[in-house]
Formats: sequence, structure tokens, C-alpha cells
Amino acid sequence: MAAAVLMEEATCPICLELLTEPVSLDCGHSSCRACLSTQGIGPARKTSCAVCGTRCSAENLGVNRPLAGIVERLREVRMRTDTEKKEDLCVRHGEKLLLFCEEDRKVICWLCERSREHHGHHTYLLEEVATECQEKLRSALERLRRQQREAEQLGADIREERISWQVQIQTERQRIQTGFNRLRSILDSEEQRELRRLEAEERKILHSLAEAEAELAQQSRVVTELIEDLERRGRWSPRELLQDMSGIMKWSEVWTLKKPKALPKKLKTVFCTPDLSGMLQMFRGRESRVLDITLSQDNLNLDLILSEDQRQVTCVPIWPYNCCNYGILGSQYFSSGKHYWEIDVSKKTAWIIGVYCRKRSAKSCVRQGKRLPNVYSRGRPQDDYWVLWLQNETKFGAFANSVTFNPIVVTLYMAIPPQRVGVFLNYEAGTVSFFNITNHGSLIYKFSNCGFPQPVYPYFSPWNCPAPMTLCPPSS
Repeated sequence: MAAAVLMEEATCPICLELLTEPVSLDCGHSSCRACLSTQGIGPARKTSCAVCGTRCSAENLGVNRPLAGIVERLREVRMRTDTEKKEDLCVRHGEKLLLFCEEDRKVICWLCERSREHHGHHTYLLEEVATECQEKLRSALERLRRQQREAEQLGADIREERISWQVQIQTERQRIQTGFNRLRSILDSEEQRELRRLEAEERKILHSLAEAEAELAQQSRVVTELIEDLERRGRWSPRELLQDMSGIMKWSEVWTLKKPKALPKKLKTVFCTPDLSGMLQMFRGRESRVLDITLSQDNLNLDLILSEDQRQVTCVPIWPYNCCNYGILGSQYFSSGKHYWEIDVSKKTAWIIGVYCRKRSAKSCVRQGKRLPNVYSRGRPQDDYWVLWLQNETKFGAFANSVTFNPIVVTLYMAIPPQRVGVFLNYEAGTVSFFNITNHGSLIYKFSNCGFPQPVYPYFSPWNCPAPMTLCPPSS
């Protein structure tokens, strides 16, 4: 309503178009300056208003600048409206665009729908499609806003978890210290108890041996006296010997050495050193022995796919390229302490596992139609790799520490191939040990005197075998 009144006020009553150089008369109505001049100016320089017929002075009629500005803006609005109306019309047929072609994703008119270009296509009313599109847009916005709220809530939860974890870790630290102090006390008490038991057994054995020795000494004196009596009688005459009624002869015939009671040749009980690792496992739980590590996304090569939980890596060929992957590092690095983790390599025919002692991993090498370098040749201690590898399903090996350019290759033989491998790093001692968890945790190989120059990263390479390589969580 207001727009209609405004358009009426901005329209010249003479030419019925938007005012051009509007001139306002004394009566308050306005006309185009050119149109007013065509009306003619009468005697006494008077002119008549085309709206109300009032005679007004024609002197000093200047352009109404504020009104001219309003009219100009109205003209721009009308031009935009006309342009939009033209855009709503089909360029080819001039008809209103009321339909939407699903196949061509175009807005068309009813004549376009009947043309060969859109024959057999699925067409819908533009209003219906627009409504459906707006619904999808609203639905997408609502979903994203929910996701945003969820992200904010998750952020708050993480902050709360951080505080909770700090409290838990401090509590666990105190519990560990208390537990180990208790263990030391138990070990000291067990040591004293074992020593007292050994001393008691020593006294008992030595007492038995002393009694046996005294009894043998007594018997030795008796038999010595008998021998002396018999030797003396051996010098008698036959008559004296026959007339002897002392009974020595009869006694010497029946006397028998009484042997001492047999004593054990070994200690009754032998002390066996307790399995400290087993005691620690019972005391702290298995999950405290295995490190909870993940794989790093920053070092991902072109042909490696990382799982969402960052525990599993898989090698995927990039056809037609041959990709020489140099593996992936763990997210954590170590510059002190002892650390242990396990890797599931079941069903794999090739892999490399160990540690790497540089701040970044080598980039992947991608070549087309060229022979790939042997990635196993990189796993040398000289290159700061301390790794164990499997080739062709049955060949296990490692590079021995060597100062020469061509290090010694150690071929490893295993009666039971490992389905799970444990890696133990002792940073201060400079050792890396590998264990066959499948074969009761037996030692596969140990690097010594590594002398790590920098922080150490866990290193993994699935090489060219498509089976996944998985980091075992502590709970497994």
C-alpha cells in the first residue's frame, strides 16, 4: 500500500511516467520540468496544476532535489524488477520458467518440456522442487548446528576428562610407589625367611653327620680291639687256642659293621628366584605392561591407509604406479625409560618392525614402470634403524650392528612363526629386543649398544603385503 502511494507521488500527472527533473508547485503537487513547460505559462507568469487546476506562480521553479533522489531510487528498483522478470522468462520461447528438468538440472518453460531436448525427461513444478530443496537446506543446517553443539559439548567433556585424568594419574603414581615399597619389603622378608630355613637345614644335616661320624669312630675302636685279640691268639699254641673259653672267636664271627643312616645328597628344598615379571603382572595388571601407542598421520605415505583409531595400517597398490613405502612412525617418541608394545602381524607375508631414531620419516618413492629399490636395505643401524623383518612369508632377518658400510645380515630361524611380535625398548641401556608372543614370549633378537643419538620413534612398515598390520591395545 505504501509502495503504491509512493509510486503515485513519484509519477508525473502529465506524462504519467516517473518524474524527470521534478518541479514542485505552490499547491504541493509535482510535475516534470519539461512537461510543465509544455503546459505554457499564462499572463502574470502563472501556470495551472495538472492535478488540482490551481493557478500557481511559474517564477523561480527549481528542481526538487530530494524528490529527484527518491525518484531515481524508485527507477533503479523498477529496473531491477524488470530484469528479474526477464530472468523468469525462457530465453528461447519467452515463456515463464515454471518447470525443473531433473536430468539436465535446468529450469525450463512448458514449451521446452515438449521439445526434443527434454523429451522423456522427468520434470517437476519449480515451486515443488524449490520447496524440497529448501527443506533439504534447512535439514542440513539443523544437522550441522547439532554437530556444532555436539562438538562444543565434546570440547567441554575433553576438558573435564583432562582434569579427571590428571587426578587419576597422580593417584596412580602414589599407588605405584606405595606398591613397589611394599614389594621391596616383601622381598626383604622373603630373603630373611629363606636364609633362616637354609640355616635350620644346615644345622640338622651337620648334626646327623656328626652323630654318624661318632658312631663309626666307636665301631672302629671295637673292631680294632677284636683284630688285636685275634692276632694275639694267632700266636698261641693249638692247645691254648682250643682251651680258650672267652668267646672272642664267636663274637668276631658274628660282629658286623653297623652302617650309618643314609643322608640326602642334596638340599631338601632349593630356592628358586621368583618370576619378578609375573609378580609385577599380578600386582599391577597386564595392561600396565603394554604401551598404548598409535600411528602418526603426519608420516603417511601414498600407498598406506590408516584406520580411524590409528592402530591399523594397510598397504594398497596405486595403479599404474609402483610405490616404495618406507613405513610409518608411531605418534609417540621416547627419549628415556623402558617401553613395550605389541604388533599383530598374522596373515602377513612381509613386514618391518622396530624403532627409528630421527625426527622425520623418509618420503614415499613413487615411480612408473621402474624397478623399486629394496626397502629392506634401509633398515640398518647405520641409518638409525633397529628393525626386524619378514620377507616372502618365511625369511626372517635383521642387520647386526657394524661399523662397515655393508653390515652383517643375521638370518633368524623360528620353529613357530610369530603372529604377534613384542618390542621392548630400554633407552638408557641402548637395547631393542623382539619377542615371539605366539611362542610363549620367547626372544627373537636383541640389539645392544645402540647409543640412540636422538629421540626414538616406534617404526612400522606393512611393505607390499595387503594384509593389515595392527597395534595391539593394552587390554588385548
